[in-house]
Amino acid sequence: MSSQTQKAGFVAIIGMPNSGKSTLMNALMGEKLSIVTAKPQTTRKNVSAILSKEHSQIIFLDTPGILRPRYEMQRSMMRFLYESLDAADVISVIWNLEKDGENTELLATRFEFLKNYNVPKVLILNKIDTYKDSKGVLPVIAKFQELGIFADIIPISALKAANTDALTQIFESHLPESEFYYPTDIISTLNERFFVSELVREKIFEQLKEELPYSTEVTITQFKERDANKWFISADIIVEKDSQKGIMIGKGGTMLKRIGAMARKDIEAHLQMPVFLELFVKVRDNWREKPNMLRSLGY
Repeated sequence: MSSQTQKAGFVAIIGMPNSGKSTLMNALMGEKLSIVTAKPQTTRKNVSAILSKEHSQIIFLDTPGILRPRYEMQRSMMRFLYESLDAADVISVIWNLEKDGENTELLATRFEFLKNYNVPKVLILNKIDTYKDSKGVLPVIAKFQELGIFADIIPISALKAANTDALTQIFESHLPESEFYYPTDIISTLNERFFVSELVREKIFEQLKEELPYSTEVTITQFKERDANKWFISADIIVEKDSQKGIMIGKGGTMLKRIGAMARKDIEAHLQMPVFLELFVKVRDNWREKPNMLRSLGY
């Protein structure tokens, strides 16, 4: 096959918080790369996933949910988003039909900035399986087509991976002719430390409520093979207040042990090897507002 017949490019997946971006990317890849929780704003950085097929290579950019920043970390999150849009060959907007329905005015207002990007745009109508409308999906698609923003509109269920093959074909149709950017045997540009820290953070979101998970960051301090075929991983869980540290640890250390046990199980599944996971909780006062601290954490 000649290089001229190959297609490759970057597809940014954007949407409002809790619209299903991470679930969709995991479905498209056929494995878990982005953390998924029922809480909004769990994706903080751009997760790059690489889907290589015989004639095409799609580099997916899973981005933070679009929001109005309230503190410095969220401003950094939005910078990640716009960096992805600047790099994208295709921009896909995932829309939660179950939550936001046929509110085309909301979509046009929230995504008005898309007019600044001269690349194909695809609207993904998610949760079509749970969207109740007696008229069916075709009138819904027609209503969004009237906006004149999108080259393609496709209904899917990210959770059930329904219609995701057709979505991949749509993405491929819009890719430019290009040689592949990456070797075909890798599925992400991010290292294992990143994915391990995200799996720990996912368990924090699952186990703790309200604001605390949003005040938390996880950083890997050690990642090495200590015994034959067993990896030693040490991670710091960073919180903003002493009171949060107490909640994170729990009475007698029960909460931290629970988070560690759940995270270790998923980390072992991800790495395909046994691990020893050690977690520490550290207080970094008001870290989400401190540029130097955010830079050290990769924001």
